[in-house]
Amino acid sequence: MDDASLIASELATNVIAHAQGTGDYFELGLRRRNGVLILEVADSYQWLMPELRKPSDDETSGRGLLIVDALAERWGVRPRNPGKTVWAQLPTGAHPL
Repeated sequence: MDDASLIASELATNVIAHAQGTGDYFELGLRRRNGVLILEVADSYQWLMPELRKPSDDETSGRGLLIVDALAERWGVRPRNPGKTVWAQLPTGAHPL
């Protein structure tokens, strides 16, 4: 799944770019449930929740969540202690068991 690889890359890159040196961990999790692939990236940076924004044409960054939003069926952010988890869902095309 090329979309899943791109979403995982974008979410992990966001942690590296925006939460660098601010916490003890970052985790990438993948699971499949009922025909849906769920990707989650958690980190311990708790001061800023990511938001979807539209950068200007001359900005060189800030498009990661736009890519996630375009490819994912659903996505969101939930707080955890400490930090947050950003998640995205993609249909797998497989029939649920």
